[in-house]
Amino acid sequence: MSLEQRWLKAAYLGSRWLTPLYPLGILYRYLMARRTLDYRSGKKPVVKPDVPVIVVGNITLGGTGKSPLVAWMVNWLVKQGRSPGIITRGYGGKASHYPLQVTTITDPAQSGDEPLMLAQQTGCPVVADPIRSRGVQALVDQGCDIVVSDDGLQHLALGRDIEIIVVDGARGLGNGRCLPAGPLRESPRRLTQVDAVIINGEQCCPLPIKGIAMQLAPLSWRRMQDGQRMPLTPLPFMLPVNAVAGIGHPERFFNTLRSLGVEGEMRPLADHQRFDYQTFRFNHQRPVIMTAKDAVKCQALAPPDSWVLEVEAVLPPEFEHWLAAKLSALS
Repeated sequence: MSLEQRWLKAAYLGSRWLTPLYPLGILYRYLMARRTLDYRSGKKPVVKPDVPVIVVGNITLGGTGKSPLVAWMVNWLVKQGRSPGIITRGYGGKASHYPLQVTTITDPAQSGDEPLMLAQQTGCPVVADPIRSRGVQALVDQGCDIVVSDDGLQHLALGRDIEIIVVDGARGLGNGRCLPAGPLRESPRRLTQVDAVIINGEQCCPLPIKGIAMQLAPLSWRRMQDGQRMPLTPLPFMLPVNAVAGIGHPERFFNTLRSLGVEGEMRPLADHQRFDYQTFRFNHQRPVIMTAKDAVKCQALAPPDSWVLEVEAVLPPEFEHWLAAKLSALS
């Protein structure tokens, strides 16, 4: 387990060895509050695009399920007759120029893994740009009439019309402290200031606000070698397996595999970890199972018998009605 993974685990479990960092957490929280005030007061400029902007973000580190919600949202918007685009920072990627138009064949070393995954899953325009307002303008120039930001809740230089926070139901807000004493990017009060809070999975920890339940439902198995999709049952591969997950909360993925009857060695990796041939060195030669986010980085590296578990976000009809009403009010 890397130092980053050890720290993240401690931050969510409330380990005592983080206690000496508590004063730094208070300072970080104060600086974030001052920064927010500067944007709200006009001391720092905010760029408001000509189209509605929906920000899907979080206030914790470690992965909460934002990207599946973004994919669900743009697919839903298409069904409503809209032309959505996705803006993202492109974390983990380093392009020679920005804004970067992310297509289904973009090198993930340039775009990052999540932008490429979203481009492949949705077929909608995706732009990666650390300056999000510039990236949004590139999407508008392509004809997008609404933009969904994958992350960017703290990127206050970009004006937004709707803010949605995603919380991991299993881990909640961890020890409730801000970085580096805990996993919070902002004060827990931020949950009360956004338009909606989505809780991914069963809620096991109390929150200061009632949230909307979201589930990540397994869809199918996809064989990486040829892209063929197979139903969840019967399993299209032999047990046991070797499973890898380079996401914010690997155990959530492993628990999903176990619920489908998949057994074997489960190897957690760092979020956005780069893959190489060493990644797939296991003690036993078995089928390899991974997430869609990981698969975009290792198409040429993965063993022949490698499979991706495809999932989709499932939200209640009430959320669809709420979102439709919010967008109607913006017209």
